[in-house]
Amino acid sequence: MIAITKINEDLLHEVRDIALKTWPKTFAHILSPDQIDYMLDWMYHLDALRSQLFEKNHVFLLAEENSKYLGFASYVVNHEETNKTKIHKIYILPETQGKGVGKKLLQAVSEIALLNGDTHLFLNVNKYNQKAIDFYSHLGFYEAAQEVIDIGNGFVMDDVVMELKLT
Repeated sequence: MIAITKINEDLLHEVRDIALKTWPKTFAHILSPDQIDYMLDWMYHLDALRSQLFEKNHVFLLAEENSKYLGFASYVVNHEETNKTKIHKIYILPETQGKGVGKKLLQAVSEIALLNGDTHLFLNVNKYNQKAIDFYSHLGFYEAAQEVIDIGNGFVMDDVVMELKLT
């Protein structure tokens, strides 16, 4: 059975490990190796993860089954004082995709969002990551916007903002 647990700083290294195993496979056909390396360091260096946890108030969840971590999500409820929860990250180990881990993480975040009075979830997806767009669309997310974000070092995130109305 898959368990979803809110984590503290002690397990941020598990988030980093999952990202390092997931990103190269997820983005190999979308981003250059240089951009993947840059973004992994920018977002998943332990200091960056600590900043997200303590300064930006991201909440991290880990999905675990049989003492093995399978994936993670991070989110912020009432994002920028709205009634929306922003999912900043959600990644599942490639070898465990299709087992319902992503759905369990999204379900957990949805329940927390509702408890905090939020009416929507939203997240950014690379516009060329059709597998992820299809996954979210299947779960009821719709395209709310598109945005290009300059992340420095000559790189951008070219994203679709997807949103889900919670019921």
